[in-house]
Amino acid sequence: MFLLDSPDAGAHKNWISQGLTADLAVVVANLIVKGKPKGPHAFLMQMRQDGKLVPGIQAEDMGDKTIGNDLDNASISFSKVWLPKESLLDRYAGLENGDYVQRKAGINNMDMIGQRLYTGRTVIAASTLVFARTLYKTAQTYADNKKCWSPHGNVPLSSVPQLSHLYAQADKEFTKVEALRDLAEAQLSKCLRSDSIPDARLVEIVAVLKVKAIETSIDLCFKLKQELGSYALMGGTGFEKMDYLQCCKFAEGDSRILMQKMTRDRLQAFSKQPAGQTKEAEACMKLGMSLKSGGQKAWNDNFELVYSIANMVMDRVMLEVTSPQARL
Repeated sequence: MFLLDSPDAGAHKNWISQGLTADLAVVVANLIVKGKPKGPHAFLMQMRQDGKLVPGIQAEDMGDKTIGNDLDNASISFSKVWLPKESLLDRYAGLENGDYVQRKAGINNMDMIGQRLYTGRTVIAASTLVFARTLYKTAQTYADNKKCWSPHGNVPLSSVPQLSHLYAQADKEFTKVEALRDLAEAQLSKCLRSDSIPDARLVEIVAVLKVKAIETSIDLCFKLKQELGSYALMGGTGFEKMDYLQCCKFAEGDSRILMQKMTRDRLQAFSKQPAGQTKEAEACMKLGMSLKSGGQKAWNDNFELVYSIANMVMDRVMLEVTSPQARL
């Protein structure tokens, strides 16, 4: 059997959707065999029986939220809960005669678990684009029909220069990110169908999509809100639900964490193959030298440079998608 335990608050899991209602759960936990950690593994377990939590499981309501109160988000922890051996999802790695075995060479167990994170990030990115597009469409319909006074007769609100310019700008920016979304979905679908692990390039594309879709949607929806005056304060217009974008920002991988990962991966690639005199390469060199002399503390001391490199990576990936001829 396996003993599932949350020894401290850091081992609790927050923001579990349907955590207050689900009977079954897939729990990802660090597997320890004979005192040696084997990394994150997935366990299918019974959380509730006859509507009541299994002994040893604690679930607490996350409380009232500004958005998404239809989801019963919970904080969940475990106190010495025994799981049967069969609970381990062991297609790629498991136990045989008490020993840990890797069943498929070259496939790390966490890589296959992480595969679902890539799917989730892609879905969330796509949903933010749908939200933003819908908000813009609804607002433009209103603005097209809202008449404003002018010396030469009433004109539609949508003809105001700053608003009409914003509509055009938003359509251009959304289209770029949607092209990246289509590429990520197509390539990720191939991996899911073939049961293969996304390569480093696709992992990067998914991370960039997650961040760019959300940040672009937040930026453009906020700008739209500023230009529509009191209409944006009215219930039922969609603006009251903009915190949905905030929710997406930290779901399936916080945007800031993903940006730090982009920079870390870029530094690792740069250390193996320094590239030219581009701004991206120069920034990697600068950060690398700081880390060499200042250690891990230099990462936080240079946080602006860390995020700057991530932004360069995202700009490059976006350019490569919208302009296939572009090169580093």
